[in-house]
Amino acid sequence: MSSQLSEKSEEQRVESPATLPRLQTATATLLPGLALCAVATAVAMGVGRFLPTVSPLLIAIVLGAVLSNVVHLPERLRPGLQFSAKKLLRVGIALLGLQLMLSDILGLGWGVIVVVVSIVCLGIVGTMFAGKLLGLSWTQRLLIACGFSICGAAAVAAVDGVVDADEEEVITAVALVVIFGTLMIPAIPLLSRALGLSDTDAGLWAGGSIHEVAQVVAAGGAIGGAALGVAAVVKLARVLMLAPVMAVLSVRQRRLAGTDADVKRPPLVPLFVLAFLACVGLRSSGLLPTGLLAEAKIVQTALLTAAMFALGAGVQIATIKKVGARPFVLAGISTVWVASIALVGVLLAG
Repeated sequence: MSSQLSEKSEEQRVESPATLPRLQTATATLLPGLALCAVATAVAMGVGRFLPTVSPLLIAIVLGAVLSNVVHLPERLRPGLQFSAKKLLRVGIALLGLQLMLSDILGLGWGVIVVVVSIVCLGIVGTMFAGKLLGLSWTQRLLIACGFSICGAAAVAAVDGVVDADEEEVITAVALVVIFGTLMIPAIPLLSRALGLSDTDAGLWAGGSIHEVAQVVAAGGAIGGAALGVAAVVKLARVLMLAPVMAVLSVRQRRLAGTDADVKRPPLVPLFVLAFLACVGLRSSGLLPTGLLAEAKIVQTALLTAAMFALGAGVQIATIKKVGARPFVLAGISTVWVASIALVGVLLAG
């Protein structure tokens, strides 16, 4: 008996030192890609300071896409890029909750809140239906639907974290968010003026229809007046819908996995969604000092910027060509559909 114990102790002593080399190897594997993401993040955030109407996230996506199509990225960069696109992104999404105050969202009034919920729910359902008619896969439809109805590239990546979509489909959805969301920045202000909307109503429409938070801020600033503040709050209310949508998707995936022991069942609610809700609660409690919130926002922006660069680095023109025109058609339909729901809601709420 004593000899067996001594053998086990000896095994533990042998195995324990091996842990550190494995950790060092894993870190060394990630470092090249992480270093590239860090440089790209610094560049994107630096450019963003000189061009405040352009989000560092969008700059990073474009930078990654251009770089990956102009030069061949070495294979040793891939582990770090994948880590950034998945792990860092989820931390960034969680910290996004620190921008949300429930009091601001409730201050919109129940009419506007109902409109926001309708935009997200009907936007997803309508886009999924249109995508089915176009013959697209369930995951491709879902990525586009959530990206266009909730909060752009962050929502696309969040969905990928739950349903584990193909990389090609994720990259396509992110590219479409960038293209169509950018087109909406001048479109909403121009259409708002043509329709004779007030600055407040135009802000509500921008916040309810444009894909990315940064794109909403750019459009709200172009409208002017009270539009920017209203647009930002409405958009953040849509961001808050990320939590229940991801929870519903996670429950669906668990049911599909069933009781098969060979199939890994996803958590009932993804950890990053719980962290997101915890951050919303912390922000709403008023316990966090302003200075800490400002620093957290910088960290959150840096993490999401790094993740967007990593996602952009996976965008290949050849891949976009290969997927054909159908995802682009669905993106156009979804953009018009979500904008129409938002406009009707604004007119009814007003």
